[in-house]
Amino acid sequence: MIIDEAQNMTPKQVTGIITRAGKGTKVILLGDPKQIDNPYLDEQTNGLSYASEHMKKSPFCYQITFNAEECERSELAMDAIQRM
Repeated sequence: MIIDEAQNMTPKQVTGIITRAGKGTKVILLGDPKQIDNPYLDEQTNGLSYASEHMKKSPFCYQITFNAEECERSELAMDAIQRM
């Protein structure tokens, strides 16, 4: 199961998804905590950051974090990430 834009989900929504995963299910959360569109969430209170922090030492989880230099988008997107 791939959940994109998880930074726009609440911790409760992400918890609801992860805790209902069936046997053999892989859950992949994608997102950028710096690109939140939900006015009720911020970098610390969004579902992606919540899951990242709470599942950090779980033997069932692995986290990959990219920095701005690893951006795979256009040069325009890279410039905007650095400026905004």
